[in-house]
Amino acid sequence: MLRVQDLTIRLRHQEQPLVEGVSFAIGRGELFCLVGESGSGKSLTALAIMRILDRGFLPPSGQVWLKGQGGTQDLLTLDEPGMEGVRGDRIGMIFQEPMTSLNPVWTVGQQIMEVLRLHRPELDADAARRRTLEVLGEVQLPDPERRFDEFPHKLSGGQRQRVMIAMALVAEPDLLIADEPTTALDVTIQAEILKLIDRQREKNGMSVLLITHDFGVVAQVGDRVAVMHRGKLVEQGAARTVIRSPGHDYTRQLIRALPENLPPLPPVPGGTRGTLLEVQGLQVHFPVLKGLLRRPVDYIRAVEDVSFDLSAGEVLAVVGESGSGKTTLGRAVLRLIKPTGGSVRYHGQAMETLDRKSLRKVRRHLQVVFQDPASSLNPRLTILTTLTEPMAAHDIGADHDERVERARKVLEQVALPPDTLWRYPHEFSGGQRQRIGIARALVLDPDIIVCDEVTSALDVSVQAEILQILGRLRAERQLALLFITHNMGVVEYLSDRMLVMKDGRMEEIGATAEVIARPKAEYTRRLLSAVPRVADHLGGAAAPGQG
Repeated sequence: MLRVQDLTIRLRHQEQPLVEGVSFAIGRGELFCLVGESGSGKSLTALAIMRILDRGFLPPSGQVWLKGQGGTQDLLTLDEPGMEGVRGDRIGMIFQEPMTSLNPVWTVGQQIMEVLRLHRPELDADAARRRTLEVLGEVQLPDPERRFDEFPHKLSGGQRQRVMIAMALVAEPDLLIADEPTTALDVTIQAEILKLIDRQREKNGMSVLLITHDFGVVAQVGDRVAVMHRGKLVEQGAARTVIRSPGHDYTRQLIRALPENLPPLPPVPGGTRGTLLEVQGLQVHFPVLKGLLRRPVDYIRAVEDVSFDLSAGEVLAVVGESGSGKTTLGRAVLRLIKPTGGSVRYHGQAMETLDRKSLRKVRRHLQVVFQDPASSLNPRLTILTTLTEPMAAHDIGADHDERVERARKVLEQVALPPDTLWRYPHEFSGGQRQRIGIARALVLDPDIIVCDEVTSALDVSVQAEILQILGRLRAERQLALLFITHNMGVVEYLSDRMLVMKDGRMEEIGATAEVIARPKAEYTRRLLSAVPRVADHLGGAAAPGQG
């Protein structure tokens, strides 16, 4: 169906190519996975196939042959009107971030019908609407008739991704390019989207180029896989063969970085592990305001009757789908939002009784690392200022020089060099910015850190580094972590206990190994069954050391 031969991509003012000599082929009905870390050239390869690279790039060289009823054509030599006939009709594409790919001022129905207007002009308005509603039903978007007239901002992340898939599938393309279609989605939604793509493949004989960094997904759905590293393909073959017996060092490195293959975390020293935090019957309700006077007519019960405790050196994972109340729970524990009811006690002291000054003192010991470090770090401040300002605010360190030295030592603990202090956030990668976020929390020497999806959407090797840093700090400092995540592999590796949430309520809580082996709640069983695991689909663990 598609054959890519010696594809090379360059920026206009840069001699070194970003993608060099890439060659692979995808058969009819085949699901071909392209795997690699951020910056490896996966998405650039997809954009070059679609001929939608921006003006900063030179026209790509090589050949991209697409097979069709009229013969085979090289997409790289096709004129623009010819490519307009290919995009959306012969080749559909699901982009990584649906919110930035959907037009915010067009309704869901308008955006999907636009594809039909361009590529199926023989359909009248009624037929186009029927086909649009049909494809929205196929992607299992709830209540298609109502969603047809809604705007993208009213949909959840998983629903927007379904709309993107509907747009890509509505013209029944021969090839679907899916660029990280499940990144940062809940495992249950990810499972549904992967099943959906697979159903469409079987129904229409559609070929799929799936770009991902998740080897669990590759093992679950992939026929063949190619591994990209620094713009080059380093290995390709049958998915099962590559995962079981990787032939290239880089592939072995990626598989070794999976949570199930990481070395054990250092044990927390024995002795007294006193209770740091006690949460009892916590509630957070948000009013629904209506009318001219904006009076509350109802309440959204984001957190309802949640109770747990947290000891020194313990990691409690909070898991659940988007909208389950995980992040709201973390913010309420930190008093970043005021709880509606219940109690949060730190060292036996009820935080709701503290005045502003007393609460500020306590907050030094309760820190947070946010999901997106790029937006939580001030772009105008150097890392030196980012780390020393909180210390000055809490009277830590005798003078500026002592605070600078403390900042250096903390950076060393999170595996960053001392010259990091003099640079700005934009000069760092996502994984490095996440380490800076951890360092900012650590400079205050906290007892507890709330980690809100800190490994979400990170490359598997960067995720491994962050997990091992947190595990080491936990052992060295007796640091307690409230670890909010939807990644069950991370939960199994890092946490002692797990709390499962659904619709703001606790479904169950217990030792991680016990909950995973013998879940009590049906919701927990469904959550665990949706996790794509390499071993489950290969009949045994991958062998990263072989080859």
